[in-house]
Amino acid sequence: MAEHNEVAYTTADGNDYVAHEQTYEGFIKLVKYGSVAVITIVALMAIFLT
Repeated sequence: MAEHNEVAYTTADGNDYVAHEQTYEGFIKLVKYGSVAVITIVALMAIFLT
């Protein structure tokens, strides 16, 4: 059977935490501003299309 040892991510080769954090921050910004844009569009539709 396969060994199920705990993986040590802090010692693994190839981890690029700086790029990971930049990608995560970009995703959070996208979600935040995308949500604001959708809410604004829905509010404007409610005002002008009723």
